[in-house]
Amino acid sequence: MNTATTSTHRLPVASRPSRLGAFGAYDWLFAALVIAGTGFAFWRYGASMDVYEKWILAGSAPVVIGLGWFWAPLRTLALGVGAAVLLAIGLYARTTDGFGADLAAADNVFLLKYFLSSQSAILWMSVLFFMSTVFYWIGVFATAKAGTDNTAQRIGSRLAWAAVFMALVGSLVRWYESHQIAPDIGHIPVSNLYEVFVLFCWMTALFYLYYEQVYKTKALGAFAMLIVSAAVGFLLWYTVDRQAHEIQPLVPALQSWWMKLHVPANFIGYGTFAIAAMVAFAYLIKQHASETNWWKLAPLWALGVVLCFEPLLFRKSAAGGISNFWAIYFGASALLVGGIIAMRRRIAAGLPSFEVLDDVMYKAIAVGFAFFTIATILGAFWAAEAWGGYWSWDPKETWALIVWLNYAAWLHMRLMKGLRGTISAWWALVGLAVTTFAFLGVNMFLSGLHSYGTL
Repeated sequence: MNTATTSTHRLPVASRPSRLGAFGAYDWLFAALVIAGTGFAFWRYGASMDVYEKWILAGSAPVVIGLGWFWAPLRTLALGVGAAVLLAIGLYARTTDGFGADLAAADNVFLLKYFLSSQSAILWMSVLFFMSTVFYWIGVFATAKAGTDNTAQRIGSRLAWAAVFMALVGSLVRWYESHQIAPDIGHIPVSNLYEVFVLFCWMTALFYLYYEQVYKTKALGAFAMLIVSAAVGFLLWYTVDRQAHEIQPLVPALQSWWMKLHVPANFIGYGTFAIAAMVAFAYLIKQHASETNWWKLAPLWALGVVLCFEPLLFRKSAAGGISNFWAIYFGASALLVGGIIAMRRRIAAGLPSFEVLDDVMYKAIAVGFAFFTIATILGAFWAAEAWGGYWSWDPKETWALIVWLNYAAWLHMRLMKGLRGTISAWWALVGLAVTTFAFLGVNMFLSGLHSYGTL
């Protein structure tokens, strides 16, 4: 087993001001704009909010300000998204129907039709994430040596930022659109598989981009964006096959303010667990770069099995045939796996050190575990309100507990027993399989109180 010694990586001091005097004009301008935006939201929409929603809105302002002060790129992202969403709302509000803004404007107004309506923005997100993945992988093969970033990787990073921007715009505009359909239809867009897949994509990408800046390497983008692109592929299939992009009323059990807290916290966990698994995969590729025995290349073959046979889970016909979409997915996956296996030495040459890979894996799991714990606690309170009990051993609850125990054991073994290297990497990969079943498998193969997003 390879052993990695944890190294400490911190943000540059200039990026994390330690006292009020260290903040610049842009920091204070950002804070003022967030407060002003919160005040406008209270003035414009306060009459439609219940007391819990008002407290959530009030609490979100210091959180957004704190995040923007902690990580400077979030300030520009937040202000840009806010401006784009306000522009979209303004374009929608120019024409009204019997209830609110006329959503038919999404087909008639140029900016809404091609950029700013929720569906257009989310389609742009999908394209940009695919393009980001391609450029990151081009960068992998163009890298001269580990620790250096090239033009393709920098383009991939910028495209990932653009995709996150469009995802946030699409999600917030969708939130607004839902309120313009009819009374009691409007809801935060985290209520079904379509909406939470968008949430997963931008949250996972944003956490990766943070680690990219902290560790000053873009070499892991090719791996992190693979999982995001896989999610985008599922999202596109789900949109076309099930028309899942259409906004639907909430079922009674989801008409709760707990959803606004529980679901995002859950998906911070899912996203960071996914990042940890892909970093673990990179770790194992680096470890097996010089291996010539095919049976010792188990990590690569395992990925191939998962990618290539996933279409069988989503076959369209009862006879077992697969749709054209999943047939193409199957072929692309096979080519990708074959390319990774064939080029593993070149790929490994551009990866960071084992110490960096191990540290990213650990910090991603630590963050994910913290938020997943919070989400589980919030879910218990929500269950008590909706069903009269904190825990009912529903399949979703049971598998959430299995996920929690898995990562609790991983962190215990690392912190108490010094677990590093091969075993921890394999464990993180298995953890992704467990998490994926808890997220999707329960909806596909089991039923219960949580069966809202069926496949």
